[in-house]
Amino acid sequence: MNLKKLILPSLLLGAAMVATTSCGDFLEQDSEQVIYANKGHLGSASDTIYSVTGIINKMQVLADRTILLGELRGDLMDVNSNTTAELREIANFNISDNNKYNSPRDYYAVINNCNYFIAKVDTAMRNNRNEHIFLKEYAAVKAFRAWTYLQLVMNYGSVPFVTTPILTKEDGDRKYETKDIREVCEYLINDIAPLAEVENPNYGSIRNTDSRLFFFPIYVLLGDLNLWAGHYKEAALAYYKYLSTRNGSNSAYPIGTNATQWYNKSGRWTTTINSWTSPSFYSETKDSYSELITMIPGDSIQAEGNYSLLRDIFNSSYNNNYKVQAVPSKRIQEISVAQKYCDLSSSNTPIYAPEGLNFLRSGDLRLPSSWISISTGSTAYIDGKLLEDYSVLSKYSSRNVHIYRRTMVYLRLAEALNRAGYPIFAFKILSSGVNNKVIEEEVIPHYSADSTWLRKFDFPNLKYVLRTTNGLSSENTIGIHSHGCGWTEYNEFYTLPDDSTITDSIARRDYQINKVEDLIMDEEALEFAFEGHRFYDLMRVALRRNDPSYLANKVYERRGKNNVEEVKALIKSNLTDTRTWYLNWNDKIGLGY
Repeated sequence: MNLKKLILPSLLLGAAMVATTSCGDFLEQDSEQVIYANKGHLGSASDTIYSVTGIINKMQVLADRTILLGELRGDLMDVNSNTTAELREIANFNISDNNKYNSPRDYYAVINNCNYFIAKVDTAMRNNRNEHIFLKEYAAVKAFRAWTYLQLVMNYGSVPFVTTPILTKEDGDRKYETKDIREVCEYLINDIAPLAEVENPNYGSIRNTDSRLFFFPIYVLLGDLNLWAGHYKEAALAYYKYLSTRNGSNSAYPIGTNATQWYNKSGRWTTTINSWTSPSFYSETKDSYSELITMIPGDSIQAEGNYSLLRDIFNSSYNNNYKVQAVPSKRIQEISVAQKYCDLSSSNTPIYAPEGLNFLRSGDLRLPSSWISISTGSTAYIDGKLLEDYSVLSKYSSRNVHIYRRTMVYLRLAEALNRAGYPIFAFKILSSGVNNKVIEEEVIPHYSADSTWLRKFDFPNLKYVLRTTNGLSSENTIGIHSHGCGWTEYNEFYTLPDDSTITDSIARRDYQINKVEDLIMDEEALEFAFEGHRFYDLMRVALRRNDPSYLANKVYERRGKNNVEEVKALIKSNLTDTRTWYLNWNDKIGLGY
């Protein structure tokens, strides 16, 4: 395949000056500072910093589409009368070649920049302490490349795979091997694994934001790559390795106790208190227990060139004449309402929120805490007129696009553990949280033959303290389901799936794995709705189960279980054909090429 049209327009690195005072200098391309191939090795600090920040600049172009391609093709978001033609094409699986979000060239621009850096940086250079000077940047760029290739192959199915810089017309004219997602993942796992322990670069505070948030932790990437490749034990260990080493060997990175919950235990279901959205979506700090792990920084004004439009797409505001273009779907509302909220009375007796409460609050509280709309009980008048389609998603209040956060790592750890054959372990992450006491007393007895491997997951009791009714000041771990559903530990309606009528042990385990996976997918919907993961989560499970209808049926229920035919008519493509899941561009890249 000829990559000339894909890559040659972006051969040169988008280099940028680093400054502590100027916002624009950090992320804008500076034509006078472009590093050309004929300059040879990147052998100075300024060379490497310019190059790394230039790659970050290139990645900004991918930020919005990462969210939109991941959400609009899923089941948790829907279009409306205000939706642009390009966004409607995405939602209806009919993305044209001219759609601005269908541009493989943008992915290859990042990849080619990374390839150039990897080929040219002087990794042998050491300082007077015999430390590799550019090793952090080298590892960070390999991580950028791995993440970008994963996005590319998830969206296009099979892609030309190139790991050397394309610098000439002749390079572009060469034919490159095409790899599918499994092959890409296998290569990238081997590529970045040796660098897993290398720290991310630290360029200080940029625009009052810790620059370490601009980088991708290799252990998290290894988890994702192994998860897609079907190496579930390896994925679980990679996610765990990140959680256990993020703050050093003598520290912890627990699930946390932030939640949206009813204000009191009296059963007067009128007022909620929300500690879930603030650390999850507003805080862009990198302290010991921050929720945010990685983001793609955006420019602050449109004139700067890489301004994220997500806030205007998802939120009614003055900037878009209060015309929101994408809204939470009927399906996410049905998933949310179907949950059972459990609280505790003053005597620590379980009580349940009644059905039919206003604002969708008879179920999980994460949706109503992050979404305000006319339908959920808000009032939106402008110039005395009640607005139609008024919708605000608190998840999109920043110019930066969040990619990874702590809860995602825990939920993907649960997904990996479940598919590795340990559904009880996975379920504990959802229901109660985990520490060594839970593992020893509630997990290992069911998998005693694998006790040595399971003990690799070390969550010391003193550092991972499960909450109790005593209200210990040190408690820092709850089950993820409790983020929106109260005291899951006491919820008789949220239990480990099992079927004692299945007498064959392997069949019973397989049954349990599938049912726990269903719970994990519902939890990922409740926790990560609108954050850009949903379509890929559905794809991964459908491919794993060899059941395309798994994805298709959920997408068709986007407007509710009673409106499947309406959605099918809009989409037209038969989503049980996996080829319809992938983008195609000018017959030059896409599934089958």
